[in-house]
Amino acid sequence: MIPTLLWKQFGLVKGVGFDSWRRVGPVLPAIKVYNQREVDELILVDIVAHQSEDDPDFESIDEFGQECFVPLTVGGGITRIEQVQRLLRAGADKVSVNTAAYSRPELVSEIAKRHGAQCVVASIDVRKNPAGAGWQCFSQAGQHPTGRQVCEWAREIEDRGAGEILITSVERDGTLQGYDLALIEAVASAVKIPVIASGGAGTYEHMVDAVKQAGASAVAAASIFHFTEQTPAGAKAAMQEAGIPVRKNFVGGART
Repeated sequence: MIPTLLWKQFGLVKGVGFDSWRRVGPVLPAIKVYNQREVDELILVDIVAHQSEDDPDFESIDEFGQECFVPLTVGGGITRIEQVQRLLRAGADKVSVNTAAYSRPELVSEIAKRHGAQCVVASIDVRKNPAGAGWQCFSQAGQHPTGRQVCEWAREIEDRGAGEILITSVERDGTLQGYDLALIEAVASAVKIPVIASGGAGTYEHMVDAVKQAGASAVAAASIFHFTEQTPAGAKAAMQEAGIPVRKNFVGGART
């Protein structure tokens, strides 16, 4: 169970179909709340970092990392191995790479070789092919078509050393209508590394289906926790009831 925090300039945002315009509050209080809500990990992505060549905001990541008591994955604007090293020193446990991997896929190999495969989360954002079956990968926050087909790219990024894949359906993002189960199943069947389902969760049943029906190893979600009464603890209880093993957590620095 992995909440996703979309970071834009001075706070968190959320929208539909990667049109993230609605502000949902500052980052640090959200991290503190999730520390208490039985989440397994957190994913924090700077969704506008690709628009400039600036380094990630290491100072803010350091502040966030000091208050985060679960594994933290940080993404957005990562283009060089030196940035990864600084993010890990600042408090990130893993890094998520998306746009830069298309132009320089050896970056994934460099990170895996230096820090281990468990450090690299390959983030893949896709849209359905307009004509025919399958899905095409998009970069730059879901705006730029790469010409890459998702299963082909997932296998390549696995071969280059990625330890996990975060697969997000742009069309389902923020809709609360459920994950694209066919997409998740296709990617999970194409690779041997864990696949994290993202984009569309609106009920606990959607999360259960992503794991039990489509083969995801974990589920990531945002809108369900921002805009409904459903909680990470409730989601984990539903998954446990469905026979899915769930992890014990650290709450406030202590294991429960």
